[in-house]
Amino acid sequence: MIGDLRQGATTPVGQSIQNILLRTESAEGTKSRYIPPGLLGSKKCKADTCCVWAYVSLAMSLKFTGPTGRCNDMARAAIRLGFHDAGTWSSSLAAKGQDFGGADGSIVLSGSEINRPENNGLQAIAKQMATWQKQFGVSMADLIQYGANHAVVTCPLGPRIRSFVGRKDSKTPAPDGLLPDAKADADFLISLFEDKTISGHELAALLGAHSTSKQFFFDKTRAGAPQDSTPGVWDVRFYNQTLETTGVPKKVFRIPSDIVLAQHPSMSDEWTKFRQPNNVGQKHWNEDYATAYTRLSLLGVNNINNLTECTKTLPNARPDFLGAFTQFLDG
Repeated sequence: MIGDLRQGATTPVGQSIQNILLRTESAEGTKSRYIPPGLLGSKKCKADTCCVWAYVSLAMSLKFTGPTGRCNDMARAAIRLGFHDAGTWSSSLAAKGQDFGGADGSIVLSGSEINRPENNGLQAIAKQMATWQKQFGVSMADLIQYGANHAVVTCPLGPRIRSFVGRKDSKTPAPDGLLPDAKADADFLISLFEDKTISGHELAALLGAHSTSKQFFFDKTRAGAPQDSTPGVWDVRFYNQTLETTGVPKKVFRIPSDIVLAQHPSMSDEWTKFRQPNNVGQKHWNEDYATAYTRLSLLGVNNINNLTECTKTLPNARPDFLGAFTQFLDG
């Protein structure tokens, strides 16, 4: 377990999150329609923790959806920002008394973390998050993780990941050197994530976020190249096109670390399962990603038992989307 769940679940929400992490409860939220009890800033709205998030959700939907109905560059940046804020936590460092970093909003709030080389390209979404925090008065840590989940479900075929709020913000820069390097070997990367309590099975699922990714800095001569042929859709083409040697459009850019991880014995079986046709692989991946990202989004959070679930404020998932597999259209 992670955070305060190491001492046990003491509340219904803590128990629910523990069940998600143990895979005895779904990490995907069911379809719902939430109506805010009042206008933003009203007494009725302030009395409901989730009310403000309904208004955040509306703002994010406008920013994250392209004119074709697919998720856009702002959405994929929000997903990456969620990873880069939460991923800066280490269980071994925490055991030595350095239990900071993780999903605490420091990537935006510290003023220095966002300027690290590994965070190149995230400045615009960080600025947008700062604007939203001023507008809505919510936790930056929550805003970043809610934004990552919102962006995923904004993408056609993406899962509706159960979302929790109540994290504590921090302006302390996270420990450096805890995010993956695209040139690193597979054993190093697997060890890096195991130190974050994330298994090879979960890492295989998390890497699928590259389905909507574009690279800008690994090879600047091919800036903007997608990592699969449908970057505006949350589909399993990434798992296929990372390994295929023929038939992959030339525009697709494959990161070296993705290739070696896909072939690693601790991950290759799961990678193959995600490639299954007839929506079998898609469903399996969505379920695994939702569970793995729930864990990632709570790294460094030590008040899990006191969080509030606000999944009901997210848009409903779009498991079917006309033209979802049209190549290179991404809004």
